Amino acid sequence: MNAELKNSIKLCGTVCAAPAANNNPGFGGLISFPLEISRLSGTVDRLNVHVPESLTAGLCLEAGERVRISGEIRSQNEPGTNGRSRLIIFVFADGIEFAGADVRDENEVELIGVICKEPTFRSTPSGRKICDVMLAINRPRGKSNYLPAIAWGRCAYELSDCPVGTVISLYGRLQSRKYIKKHSETFSEERTAFEISAITVDTNI
Repeated sequence: MNAELKNSIKLCGTVCAAPAANNNPGFGGLISFPLEISRLSGTVDRLNVHVPESLTAGLCLEAGERVRISGEIRSQNEPGTNGRSRLIIFVFADGIEFAGADVRDENEVELIGVICKEPTFRSTPSGRKICDVMLAINRPRGKSNYLPAIAWGRCAYELSDCPVGTVISLYGRLQSRKYIKKHSETFSEERTAFEISAITVDTNI
């Protein structure tokens, strides 16, 4: 593996709830808030952003503020139901600043990572081809981020042939998607999934 792994995200959107200190295990010293970013289609992605308190000193962040964010996408396992863990995806910011109301929304992701799970190639009911892939990207202190991505059309075909261990680069956006999780015949709940939607993919790096 000759390519250096990369994990970069740039966002511009609207803070849609009051930022607050995060007291969850593993998130100490962070300020957290949801950020809404509109796609060209009009669909709105709502992403969870965590910012070190030191970066927010002097900023009076409130709901409705327009901000620019730079950082990386991170993952963390969180205990779920029936003893099974859930993969939580969020944005860890290393830069934040206010943006003007006339600045367009932005959601740009650049990744270079290792395929760590066999890609899943499938078709939608309308016949569109999709490939789901999980990328591993190392971070300091021996930890790794495990990031789910989805590719369409030609990119889906290209990824479907990649074995585990292949290093790929990907450019796209981080998106949110609602779905219904069925726990039993009488109980289900709405959840939000987060994934990187690939616009371009390179498997020859």
